[in-house]
Amino acid sequence: MSAAAVHASAPRRAVALAAAALAAVPAGSAFAQASPDDQAEAERFVADLMERMTLREKIGQLNLLTSSMDVTGPTLREGYRESVAAGDVGAIFNAYGADYTRSLQTLAVEETRLGIPLLFGYDVVHGFRTIFPIPLAEAASWDLEAIERSARVAATEAAAAGLHWTFAPMVDIARDPRWGRIAEGAGEDPWLGARIAAARVHGFQGDDLAGLDTVLACAKHFAAYGAAQAGRDYHTVDISLRTLWEVYLPPFEAAAGAGVATFMTAFNELNGVPATASRYLLTDVLQQHWGFEGFTVSDYTAVNELVPHGYARDEAHAAALALHAGVHMDMQGETFVTWLPELVRRGEVSEAAIDDAVRRILAMKYRLGLFDDPYRYSDAGREAAVTYADEHLEAARDVARRSLVLLKNDGVLPLADEDVSIALIGPLADSEEDMIGSWSAAGERRDRPVSVLEGVQERVGDDVTVHHAPGTSDMLGESGRQGFSAAIAAAARADVIVAVMGEPWDMTGEAASRATLDLPGAQPQLLMALHRLGKPIVLVLMSGRPLTIEWAHENVDAILMAWYPGTEGGHAVADVLFGDYNPSGKLPVTFPRAVGQVPIHYDVKPTGRPYDPQGPEQKYRSRYLDLPNTPLYPFGYGLSYTRFRYSDLALDRTELEPDDSLTVTVRVENTGDRDGEEIVQLYLRDEVASVTRPVRQLRGFRRVRLDAGAAETVEFELTVADLAFYRRDMSFGAEAGEFTVFVGGSSADTLGARFRLTADVSLRPPPPLPWPP
Repeated sequence: MSAAAVHASAPRRAVALAAAALAAVPAGSAFAQASPDDQAEAERFVADLMERMTLREKIGQLNLLTSSMDVTGPTLREGYRESVAAGDVGAIFNAYGADYTRSLQTLAVEETRLGIPLLFGYDVVHGFRTIFPIPLAEAASWDLEAIERSARVAATEAAAAGLHWTFAPMVDIARDPRWGRIAEGAGEDPWLGARIAAARVHGFQGDDLAGLDTVLACAKHFAAYGAAQAGRDYHTVDISLRTLWEVYLPPFEAAAGAGVATFMTAFNELNGVPATASRYLLTDVLQQHWGFEGFTVSDYTAVNELVPHGYARDEAHAAALALHAGVHMDMQGETFVTWLPELVRRGEVSEAAIDDAVRRILAMKYRLGLFDDPYRYSDAGREAAVTYADEHLEAARDVARRSLVLLKNDGVLPLADEDVSIALIGPLADSEEDMIGSWSAAGERRDRPVSVLEGVQERVGDDVTVHHAPGTSDMLGESGRQGFSAAIAAAARADVIVAVMGEPWDMTGEAASRATLDLPGAQPQLLMALHRLGKPIVLVLMSGRPLTIEWAHENVDAILMAWYPGTEGGHAVADVLFGDYNPSGKLPVTFPRAVGQVPIHYDVKPTGRPYDPQGPEQKYRSRYLDLPNTPLYPFGYGLSYTRFRYSDLALDRTELEPDDSLTVTVRVENTGDRDGEEIVQLYLRDEVASVTRPVRQLRGFRRVRLDAGAAETVEFELTVADLAFYRRDMSFGAEAGEFTVFVGGSSADTLGARFRLTADVSLRPPPPLPWPP
């Protein structure tokens, strides 16, 4: 008898008792994607099941525990199997594999009174087995279809390994590269971040959550975690209500609009209230203002941490605060399962609040088809068939190539593939484990990833001699110089030096903040020693954040930002180095000259004392004494092996009526001798408004492929919605006045033209005000 049949025949099975419609549930509660008939059936099923649940069984559904399979935080206990069998667990994370998840599911289905299946979650952030570039790198592709394809491959492999839920996408806006988790998001821009958030959600969830190539997505960390003071993980956030709504919330709102199934709370506080206890965020904004119908989950032990925050007296108080705020599931802290029964008995927590949370969680299990067949995702045959499938590896290589950003090229790239010899130097040149970066799920760190050395050797075969030496084995200290002499000797025998340097993979991600952004360890000294040979140098930079590489920019011949490019990263790097792929990536985040410029981002507010670098000496202006204000590489920047010229920027009208649209055109010409792709970017500036506006904001981009010598007129359409912002009274709309539109190849290299909006326009009601405790 099949597992599904065994489950169906079990007398405890809730499904067998779901025919009758019992108590009504709120309209549209987490079944929004279903047809009206299916929605009604689902609501009846969940209501019937909940009518039969005891209070303890309900609270068990709110409890998320880790297995011992993976470690993503401090482990509080090991008895998760016993808790599952006792009905005290609704979901398990860090458990994957068809056989393992089936064994745990069997405990829940066969050993508990009602047989409610478990939900299995995992941090599938940029691939499951086949690892794609880190999310920050994927954002550098500016290719929403490629980003969605990456998430779909990840979902396909994860679902086949028994997983139902990923703790991704991370949609936090990050403007401080000292924060290690900048690697997990889409960079500094809320407009681009919102579109990438929606693409990732759709990639993970598809059009039907019952499909076996989909998983529940989770928008995290709600909210403003990326604004941690001093770039230090888990630290305090202190921002204005306006900044919250204009910068940090748009990607979350986009995720909610895309139908994301779950939200995860943030570790930080906002306005003196930890996010995990913020009713303003979790209820007022998320549920009431945005109409979110899924469920929320705390981050790892975030409910418990309300106590050291100084916001809760003890863990019982923390559990009450979190549930009342709108947290539906407690990750790993066990505060709900421990304290909610007593809190209900004492009248400090209502059973209605627990019911709301349980209803949301059961609804998602229903939408995944787990009540029809709790083992449907744990299919060893499908797992073997899709894991590292050829088409997945091909997709990973393609996305990696699109993610690479050429930061500098004095003509040394692309490399010749004959009659030359290459010295491949650096501690990351032959490092497989560093290719896949942090949060790389179940991706193998040995043997499977293609290193840069392997990619180059496979590309050139016997036509090119490749000399390899790591140069240094110590990327954390400055004592690892014992390999310098061998590296210098290898480089001396070569025609060109390719230095593969950067951060080791575990120097970025969670709990990996840095106070400096230089190349770590002895790598700067190694690069300087190579430079003294007088040979052409290409720096391949691998990291999960912008680094301060001004010396390299001034002294090496070419710089290729490779990020952590994933399982097929070595092949992708070789494709670009040798010109088999013409790079088209653009930076989704600003590169500072020095850490003293941080935080730095392109869409700054104007100052009353702006500094003009072209003007005369200006002491009492907003400037540094020892550095230019400008970044090393601006947002949206990236080179190609060809050249693109912009001209003939035109607007079809100079006045925009509220109900009309404005067409912007620009001529883009490939003036080089190679075919290539250019990401044409459009920015806007509101010249005068009721509150100060950024000097420019991204409002559109187009990917254009042009043959050598070809030209194309690129068109954008602007409407009043593109001009809207949170006005002085926090209503959302546009104000009459002058606007400048900029179009070009980066945020700093554009043509400009002006137009006027003729009247004020209100587009939607203001958000919850004021900001309450």
